[in-house]
This record gives sequence, C-alpha cells and structure tokens, in this order.
Amino acid sequence: MDQKPANHFLPLIAAMSPAELEHEIERPSKLQMQQVQHGRSRIDIAYAPFDHVNSGALLAIVGITPGRQQMGNALRECHKHLRAGVDGITALAAAKVFASFSGPMRANLVAMLDEIGVHRLIGVESTASLWTDRSDLAHFTSALRYPVFVDGKNYSGAPDMTRVPVMREQLDTFLADELRALPKAIFVPLGPKVSAALEMAADRAGIDRTRILSGLPHPSGANAERIAYLLGRKPRAKLSSKTNPDKIDAARASITRKIRNMEA
Repeated sequence: MDQKPANHFLPLIAAMSPAELEHEIERPSKLQMQQVQHGRSRIDIAYAPFDHVNSGALLAIVGITPGRQQMGNALRECHKHLRAGVDGITALAAAKVFASFSGPMRANLVAMLDEIGVHRLIGVESTASLWTDRSDLAHFTSALRYPVFVDGKNYSGAPDMTRVPVMREQLDTFLADELRALPKAIFVPLGPKVSAALEMAADRAGIDRTRILSGLPHPSGANAERIAYLLGRKPRAKLSSKTNPDKIDAARASITRKIRNMEA
C-alpha cells in the first residue's frame, strides 16, 4: 500500500470536528489534492481514504472513481475509527469496505456477479458476502483511486482519463501498483471506460488480460435495462433502442469462457 497520501491526510481527518468533515465532503479544502484547468473544465482531485489494498484478494472490483457519496461514507467511517483511537491501517481498511460501491449499486453488482458465476469461482455462496464475513476475498478499487470532480460534479468518463495528465498519473502510479499487489485476483471493471483504463494499466504492470472480465454494465440505476437483460429479467423483444443486446450477449459469452478456463 502506498501510504504517502494517507500519512499526510489521516492526521487532518482525525483532528476535524464532524461539522468540519461535512464541509470538506461538500467543498474540499484541506482534503484537496490537486486542481487543474483542462480546456474549459476545472478538474479537482480530493483525498478520501481508499488507500487500503487487500493483497490476498481473489476478486478486485474496479469502478471509475469514488463519487461524492462514496467519498463521504469513507471519510465518516474513517473519522469514526480514528477518533476512537484505532490505528490508521485498520481505519483505512474499515473505511474502504464500508464505502465501496455503497448504496443501490451494490445490489445490482451482486446480482450480476452471481449471475455470471463469480461466486463459484471464488468459493462463496453469493458475492454479497464480500461486504460482510468474506471481505477478505475482495478488493474494491477504482481506476482513479481518489475522487475526481469535473466542474464540481462526479467524474463520469469525460474527458478521457487516459488523455488527461492529472488523471493519467493516477492510472500509471496507483492503479498499476495495485494490479501488481494483487497476484491472485481476477478483475471486474465496471463500464467500457474503466475496462480501457484497466487494460492499459494491466499492460503497464505486466498483468495477463485473461484475468480481466470486461463487459458488465455499470451497476448504476442509469443502466437498469441493460442489467435487467443480463439477468434475464427483461426479454430482448421488450428492450428499448438504447440497449444493444448483441453487445451484452457477446460480453457475457467472453466472460463465461474466461471463468470456465479458470475453473478448469
């Protein structure tokens, strides 16, 4: 684990009052890491306690970047542990599991992972246990480890993270280092932009792309129809023009082949 950012920011978090922490979540100042102008957009990167790397994980789930909700959940959980006298490493681990893919996304993610057979591959009854008693098997991360905001809003993929120097730096350092630190893991990127960034970092880190299960829809509510089709809850004939079933079928077939090869 690269603890350099944590070593700087954890004492600041521990010293904050709950009110100060809430202000930092809404408008980071003490927790701001970088601010740059990219074209007409302002890009802000804030610190949140997502540093912990579970090197023994069998599954790594990779989102795009923590949003403000996840950032807030992680900071509140970390703050609670630090104020209770817990050491920094333990506080980081607790905050990471508590906040990662929190909210409605989690139910969608569990359903998709179980549907494609990831639970069997890692030896659990359901991947829901990765957030409870089997958190030891999972590593939750993002292509961009620390929260990125574009003009004050959650970063959702534009501008291209592989082409913006301040974002590319996170991919080339933190993400590539994480991949190297996860020798047993298979990787599930959430969304095509994350898949592209993860594959680029994997090449840099010398990680075999067969360990990357690309193609699942992002578990957000915006992809409800795509998720419903993948799960067999909505038939092809009733899909809107916004959903491409052939693309989902091809991704599922590719993931299934990879899982079967790993089970063999």
